[in-house]
Amino acid sequence: MRHNQLSVSVSEFRQRCLEIIRELEKTGKPVMITRRGKVVARLQPLPFGDHPGGRPWEQLRAMGGRLLAQPGESVLNDADFEALRTI
Repeated sequence: MRHNQLSVSVSEFRQRCLEIIRELEKTGKPVMITRRGKVVARLQPLPFGDHPGGRPWEQLRAMGGRLLAQPGESVLNDADFEALRTI
């Protein structure tokens, strides 16, 4: 087992499924699921932009980030915003 991932047997995963998934959500470390010592599956968190239904600021908050912008505040200035509207 590498230091950046967890390895569990199929039977252990079955018994501790929710606990293992919560640990994956907390640490972001992949989980290798083995049967008779061979890896048969890999459980890993979704990449940053692939969280279904999640708003970007909620994704940042879930990762421990802080949103410093005020509601309605843009990171684009007006000229950049108008230029992007024509694309």
